[in-house]
Amino acid sequence: MIQLASNPKQVEFSPDEMIITKTDVKGRITYANRTFMRVADLSEPILMGQPHAIIRHPHMPRGVFYGLWKALQAQQEFFGFIQNLTGSGNYYWVFANITPDYEDGKVQGYYSVRRTAPKEAVNTLKAIYQSMNEIESSASRSSAPEQSWSWLMDHLAKEHGISYEEFILNLYHDHQPKELA
Repeated sequence: MIQLASNPKQVEFSPDEMIITKTDVKGRITYANRTFMRVADLSEPILMGQPHAIIRHPHMPRGVFYGLWKALQAQQEFFGFIQNLTGSGNYYWVFANITPDYEDGKVQGYYSVRRTAPKEAVNTLKAIYQSMNEIESSASRSSAPEQSWSWLMDHLAKEHGISYEEFILNLYHDHQPKELA
């Protein structure tokens, strides 16, 4: 398991680069592009067959992954901002789009494309993710992800009057540089 560095630094990648991975239906990595390997600071032999959670940052609320798997199991795509760990214990933020990968009409795994996360979007989400983590720390381990995801759905509906997907997509598009928007 990767450990967070004692003084972690943010790793960045270019807005014109995309991180691409594929997994099987259990979330084990079956493909990783060179950008992913470079940014995550992990080699292909280390990554192949590993659960994608190998790069899960400890500060990410588990509720976000609850929502991710809930969408994928319903054969829907998922959008989200995710903080990941690198092999050296640093971190990076991405805007992720994860979709089921079909073969002969059956889900064979998942395909994920990640782009750089706008700093303003990440700053907006930090307080939300902190609230989700607080909910998770006071709930039982088994119910914590669902509780924090439910809180997020309620919070977005009450505070913003929109769904999770609308909120995330608006957050991404509203903070894109003019030439990328």
